[in-house]
Amino acid sequence: MKIQHLISTLLLCVSAFLLHGQNMEDARGWYLEGRYAEALPVFLQEYLNDPDNAALNQWVGVSLLKTGRFMEAEKYLAFASQKKIPESFIYLGELYARMYRFEAAEEEFGKYQRANRRNEEALEKLTVKREEAERLRRATNRTEDIQIIDSLVLPKSAFLAAYKLSLSSGSLMPVNEFFRNVTTSDKTLFMNERQDKIYYSQGNSDSGFDLFTMDKLLDSYGNEKKLPESVNMDGDQAYPFVLSDGMTLYFASTGHQSLGGYDLYVTRYNLATDSYLTPNQLNMPFNSPFNDYMMAIDDEKGVGWFASDRYQHADSVCIYTFLPNAQVTLIESDDPEYLSRRARIASIAETWKIDSDYTSHRAVAQQQNISQQTSTGDFLFVINDRATYHHLSDFKNNRARSLFSQALGLESQLRELNKELSGKRDQYTGGSAANNTVASEILTLEKETEMLFREIERLKLEARNEETENLFN
Repeated sequence: MKIQHLISTLLLCVSAFLLHGQNMEDARGWYLEGRYAEALPVFLQEYLNDPDNAALNQWVGVSLLKTGRFMEAEKYLAFASQKKIPESFIYLGELYARMYRFEAAEEEFGKYQRANRRNEEALEKLTVKREEAERLRRATNRTEDIQIIDSLVLPKSAFLAAYKLSLSSGSLMPVNEFFRNVTTSDKTLFMNERQDKIYYSQGNSDSGFDLFTMDKLLDSYGNEKKLPESVNMDGDQAYPFVLSDGMTLYFASTGHQSLGGYDLYVTRYNLATDSYLTPNQLNMPFNSPFNDYMMAIDDEKGVGWFASDRYQHADSVCIYTFLPNAQVTLIESDDPEYLSRRARIASIAETWKIDSDYTSHRAVAQQQNISQQTSTGDFLFVINDRATYHHLSDFKNNRARSLFSQALGLESQLRELNKELSGKRDQYTGGSAANNTVASEILTLEKETEMLFREIERLKLEARNEETENLFN
């Protein structure tokens, strides 16, 4: 029996070894094919067994970088760079450039150049990365002086919940909520205040997405028009928003020479030519080398919002609330580090004016449909087209009242968590010596806020359903 047990154990060990080897072989193949998301779990598992393996640190770091987990990638790439893994130099340089640490980026690029001085293909690759870094550096010198009064991290699937537009500014919704036959869930549709005109993107991942508009004809929408080529250039065009003037269009595009991913652009309708002017790319901090999209400005409230996934978890996005400038005003400073901090929004408090109190602005920004608000209640909760509640006593159904009360309690917790999260981000971007610990705390807080937000939305939906059933029974 002992011999049989020994043989079984040996067979299990051999099988595990062969499976391990096959997994690593597959992962390296996926890595070379650019399938980083598939390779990453295998690399991370192997890293637990061999954390001092320089090549493995390189693979983990690049896979994290390419899958958007920038805050985690630095640790591994920096280790590989210290161990003089040549490929780590260019990727760590790319990461530092995206963090607006341009001197550190050039130091890594210099290492890569020296290691590949006879490799023409590698030097061409380096030239591209240096040009990208230089373009970002120049863009930081044109950082707009805006006051960002609030920020909120939400799941990408629910980010529109942060946009509390007044009725005069129109409405935003997922495209597939308006067009039932559309399966794409990550694109949005804008409807104007009169609800007689819509703007939206349509297309597919192969041919790209373009912007279209449609008018209301009697009881249905029709007369679909594709916006002109000045707007619909190469890449994807999406996330449209039109100011209350009916002329100014904001949208996001991966073309138009974006800094990376989606960038924000603005254009105006030209009555004389029945077309749109050439779009202008917005300055930093509105744009970045990450995805920046869904600009919306509420003229009635005097606030605006935009979304960015810069330095966020793969499934999350940060929505910034800001005070729009009457005219573009750039930051004037000879301090490159200060400009970089403002460009990447290292701290929203750093954007505030001295002795300014933004409490009332935040309160207005968070109000839903302020034009309809006729009383100063405890909250505003829309039940249906005919009923809007402002007090817990408005509820007719006891269970609905209890569910909504729970949601209110969780919203208070969510506000506190977001304050803590904002503080941790400021601490991380401030260059704390314990950045790895802070990064881990940020990821934990982001998961907690996401779970809490989903639970609040679930409780509100259930409360609305319970109350609606009571009203019609």
